[in-house]
Amino acid sequence: MLIRTGFDIRFECDQPVPMLALLNVHPDRHADLRTPEVLVTDPPIPVRTYRDSFGNVCSRFVVPAGGVSLTSDFVIEDSGEKDAVAPDAEQHPVDDLPDEAIRFLLASRYCEVSQLIDEAWAIVKDVPPGWARVQALVDAAHERIEFDYAKASSEHTARSAFDQQFGVCRDFAHLAITLCRAANIPARYCTGYLGDIGIDPVDYPMDFSAWFEAYLGGRWYTFDARHNTPRIGRIVMARGRDATDAAITTQFGAARLSRFKVHTDEVADTDLSRPPAQTALPQTTR
Repeated sequence: MLIRTGFDIRFECDQPVPMLALLNVHPDRHADLRTPEVLVTDPPIPVRTYRDSFGNVCSRFVVPAGGVSLTSDFVIEDSGEKDAVAPDAEQHPVDDLPDEAIRFLLASRYCEVSQLIDEAWAIVKDVPPGWARVQALVDAAHERIEFDYAKASSEHTARSAFDQQFGVCRDFAHLAITLCRAANIPARYCTGYLGDIGIDPVDYPMDFSAWFEAYLGGRWYTFDARHNTPRIGRIVMARGRDATDAAITTQFGAARLSRFKVHTDEVADTDLSRPPAQTALPQTTR
């Protein structure tokens, strides 16, 4: 399966504003790119990239006074298979976990583990460890929150989402992650592309999506508390402890978001005859 995806984002500002962006697909999907993935800026500005501690590709640049448009358009190959389901995947005792998984048991900015321990254990008290336990926690987050695109807030945390019972995809992810960590299951936040492939079209503007991965049976498995069903065409851009680590953009000053469009659609090989626009200044990498 081929998926054409990308974005068209614009920021306005009155004076130069430094910005950090995680707008590239994660390096573990680079081998699947069928056309180059390039961050195009208008006006052209220097962009420097680096890898953070989670392996994400981060871009650094300064938005000039007046603003900048950020665009990308590329084709990536996907297996076309739904998210893996492994009912027999075992839960690891904490002392047997690999070192790199331990940080995904700890509290973070949006995941207040200590504040949801009682709730997590009440949910899984009669559920055996492993896949079934994660799924029970995902079910609880899915049923607890009502999706409301109009109420998206960067201040909403797992605790407030649990109490107020509304949110967007990142809030579903934060709550499920926090419940998993409270039950001693490593869970990490993911953001990326998830189009309406293999399902009926959804009546919401296309956006980046958030889900999470839980560590079971010696590997990371995808779970999605908002949709709560295996999906096709999921493309990871960034991972981290929560949305702070995997924010699409982080600005260090006043910049106003004036345009935000995301596209992700299945295409045929013949569509590759129209190459993506690539006119950005060369990027530097460290």
